[in-house]
Amino acid sequence: MLESNKSVKEKRALLFINGEPPEKLPVFESYDLIACSDGAFHYLKSLGFPLKKLDFIFGDFDSHSGNDALIYQEKFIYTPDQDKTDFEKSLEILKQKGAATVDVYGGSGGEMDHFLGNISVAFSFKNRLEIRFYDEFSTYYFIPKFISLKGVRNKMISLYPFPAAERITTSGLHWPLNADDLSITSRIGTRNFASEDEVTIEYESGDLLIFIGKQYL
Repeated sequence: MLESNKSVKEKRALLFINGEPPEKLPVFESYDLIACSDGAFHYLKSLGFPLKKLDFIFGDFDSHSGNDALIYQEKFIYTPDQDKTDFEKSLEILKQKGAATVDVYGGSGGEMDHFLGNISVAFSFKNRLEIRFYDEFSTYYFIPKFISLKGVRNKMISLYPFPAAERITTSGLHWPLNADDLSITSRIGTRNFASEDEVTIEYESGDLLIFIGKQYL
């Protein structure tokens, strides 16, 4: 008699990449996997992150030498492929290691082409991984066709079509949408805010990137 397949736990991953360092380190104990780029390794070290908690470090390691190379070498994953960004390669590795959700720090700041590139990579992975970015201003991620946000009263809520989303309806926003269309070439939905504690957003087609900021008022 064949044994039934056992369900595999979907892992939650924490990823640091080489953008603006976080002002405050997240609570790393709640993650199953923790990884960083070789560039992010250096700011994690300066912020006092417990580096032995890292499961892997990816990159070309041209900036690593001395004790770091000796102590953490077993965690290095060499990723020299120039046809893919470091962020893209790291997501592939996390997916292979069983990650289902990835919280990303260091995805914004610095050169804006890197930020836009990171958003594009997240878009390409949106059907394979649940990816959320965090920085000092907001949390942002691609949302499904329906989402309910709780505890957001007075927070900035921006909806950014990627590149378009149709028949969007919201509740709980100061400036509501009622079966409206958004497009980067005509109308976007940035700088709105939550007038209620719960906000719902639904749309029929396309893709939407949401930014949830700090207090608007």
